[in-house]
Amino acid sequence: MTTQAEPAPGGVAPARNAMDKFIDAIEWCAATFVGIVALNIFLAVVLRKFFSTSVPDSYDIGKMLLGTLIFWGIAATSYRGSHITVDLVWSAAGPRQKRWIDIFATLVLLFVVTVQTITLFDKVRSTYVDHVLTYDLNLPTWPFFAMAWMGDAAAVLLIAIRTYRLIFQPQALHDESETKAVE
Repeated sequence: MTTQAEPAPGGVAPARNAMDKFIDAIEWCAATFVGIVALNIFLAVVLRKFFSTSVPDSYDIGKMLLGTLIFWGIAATSYRGSHITVDLVWSAAGPRQKRWIDIFATLVLLFVVTVQTITLFDKVRSTYVDHVLTYDLNLPTWPFFAMAWMGDAAAVLLIAIRTYRLIFQPQALHDESETKAVE
């Protein structure tokens, strides 16, 4: 998750704009889904181990929440650029070439995630139209798919913001890809 902006030399933190607050909100959503998935697993294990029972549809709900978590996690990591990357060409390039490589890679990522978002929306629509339900409680599954789709749509927005900032405001990125290697 995002940490507070580093104070300027005068001791005053730089102002955060609406885009930064939006990015933080998406990261909090991803973190919330991590907590919900962990709570679901913990509750299922405790009930099964100590009380020989389970929450109805715990497996189905957990499976769909995990999918939702994955898509919201994609949104959070795709903006920051802090996910694991290995690129010998990028590391050997100069600052100007690194920026162009980053712009190209981010545009490719934007295209791929946009196509993925479109196909996931089709999945949401088809589960709604087909009236797909969970096994025990007969809950509709489309709201879970819709939450996952919203995470994917958030990823598209964040990648678009990252692309814009890479091109027009590179100083506004909080890029952690310049982190030094640990020896």
